[in-house]
Amino acid sequence: MSAPTCRFCNTPLAHTLCDLGMSPLCESILAADQINQMEPFYPLKVWVCHSCLLVQLEQYVSAEHIFTEYAYFSAFSTAWLDHARSYVAMITGRLGLGPTSQVIELASNDGYLLQYFVERGIPALGIEPAANVAEAARKRGVETLVRFFGRELGAELAAAGKRADLVIGNNVLAQVPDVNSFVAGIAAVLTPTGTATLEFPHLQRLIQGNQFDTIYHEHFGYFSLLAVEAIFAAHGLTIFDVEELWTHGGSLRIWARPTADASRPAVWLPFQDFSQHSYLGAWSERVACEAGGSTCGTNQICNAGACAMVTP
Repeated sequence: MSAPTCRFCNTPLAHTLCDLGMSPLCESILAADQINQMEPFYPLKVWVCHSCLLVQLEQYVSAEHIFTEYAYFSAFSTAWLDHARSYVAMITGRLGLGPTSQVIELASNDGYLLQYFVERGIPALGIEPAANVAEAARKRGVETLVRFFGRELGAELAAAGKRADLVIGNNVLAQVPDVNSFVAGIAAVLTPTGTATLEFPHLQRLIQGNQFDTIYHEHFGYFSLLAVEAIFAAHGLTIFDVEELWTHGGSLRIWARPTADASRPAVWLPFQDFSQHSYLGAWSERVACEAGGSTCGTNQICNAGACAMVTP
């Protein structure tokens, strides 16, 4: 059996970050008549690419199988609505968005965020693959396209004159199996002076907090800033600002622009001081998820060599 390859740089994967054994899909809720039927389990083995340092799972089921009908509706969380409302107020002022602007959100869910742009009279388009969730967004007055986003759709929207001054992707990057197509699509749909902001759980926080419960098949990738910077650069996008957020156990919000737009220099240099991340030193030998080591209750051994390669 051939080794899996990195979903970004195609390097054969040889280093295990953590192996959590076998598990069913996290969103596979059984109906009453399925209780006595077989439920498929898949490996939860987390790899780290020694070339680009992307942490990732292999893909065992298609994105269509997981996301075509989705059980999670973002607007049920009042804390998440507050987060979205604050973001819209902040980004509108920072970018000077108005009635002639175009905002596109990827994996826009039930319109939890774009509804606040609509309230301000700012044109907004949601792209959401789950038809049941997209219908809830439309009821909030949010125009929503039921499609998976990638290189092809980004080019289609650009050709149709639907280029974005702002592209938003909150908690979707980890759920994309083809990260190259996804980021290439962002580059295609942005205007030459456009901005993309993406939020995703931070790999550093996963390691520091033993957040092993955030590892599941729906999350194909687990991102450090270093890995994300390389992925975006490969598709003509430059990260020029970064924020640390409280959401999902500790997340990053990255700000990206077309590399050709040199008007906004990078201001996230403090993140390049890797020495501040002394937590990596604790992983220099090995981390045992059992008595005498870093306890998470799974009785699994994490490969320390791979962990030590993971930078912020």
